[in-house]
Amino acid sequence: MSTQTQDATVEFTRTAPRAGVIGLGMIGGAVAVGLARSGRTPAVYDIRPDASAGLAGVPAPATSPAQVARDSDVVLLAVVDADQARQVLCADDGVLSAAHSGLIVVLLSTVAVPVVYELAQTCAKKGVALLDCGVTQAVPNGLVAILGGDDATVASAMPVLSDFANDVVHCGPLGAGMATKIARNIITYGTWRAVHEAAMVVESAGVDPAKLITVVEDADPGGTTLFSWLRNQLAAEEGTRKMVPQVRRLMDKDLAAAQELASKSAISVPLVDAARANGAETLAIPQKESHE
Repeated sequence: MSTQTQDATVEFTRTAPRAGVIGLGMIGGAVAVGLARSGRTPAVYDIRPDASAGLAGVPAPATSPAQVARDSDVVLLAVVDADQARQVLCADDGVLSAAHSGLIVVLLSTVAVPVVYELAQTCAKKGVALLDCGVTQAVPNGLVAILGGDDATVASAMPVLSDFANDVVHCGPLGAGMATKIARNIITYGTWRAVHEAAMVVESAGVDPAKLITVVEDADPGGTTLFSWLRNQLAAEEGTRKMVPQVRRLMDKDLAAAQELASKSAISVPLVDAARANGAETLAIPQKESHE
């Protein structure tokens, strides 16, 4: 075997399976750059012909989603919503029009879980497998892929996934990745609302909200408080169970004080109200299942 042939064989082994990215926005652009940086230069497509400009190592967009599918084994869809995903997959020049043996579609867009099942069925009619893969940016650790799908398809797509994501978390079967990404977003947006209400309350008391940021970050620089009670619930230890009445009293007392402070300035704090009203449910520790 010639040196040139050996080099070509090594390069094919290193880059197979071939990757494609459709949608070069914030997430898709980061995915494409990550793949290129790893030596797995993707075929790409975006409705903007100059979308790859400024994306290091990313080539000019192909002429259609179909062309990306022809040049790829794993196509990553990073479009805005469910309607765009349907269009990219099912249009006359869409991905499925160029379906070939072994093609895998990985849906990066955040959509409702039933849409994941719908798109998977659409793909299956063309012999194409689909994985759902929420992607989130974690500073400073890069991209995290939140994956749902069957083990065999996941294994086939893993070389591509691990080339753009610093961490790939396989959450379970089809739909599990999307459900986990949606749950993660609940925490993000719910926390923003909690901070908004806290900032309004503290400002009404004459305190600069920047001081609140300092206090929280200094008291819990690692952010361990966020999941502290969930970890207790998952452990379901007897010692934690005994803590519930005391923690419940403290929670009710503190949230009542927050409501009182907010009411003095006629500030609406629906998240505080909900947290107090549902405190018992929030703190409940499940009974451990018996396996006898």
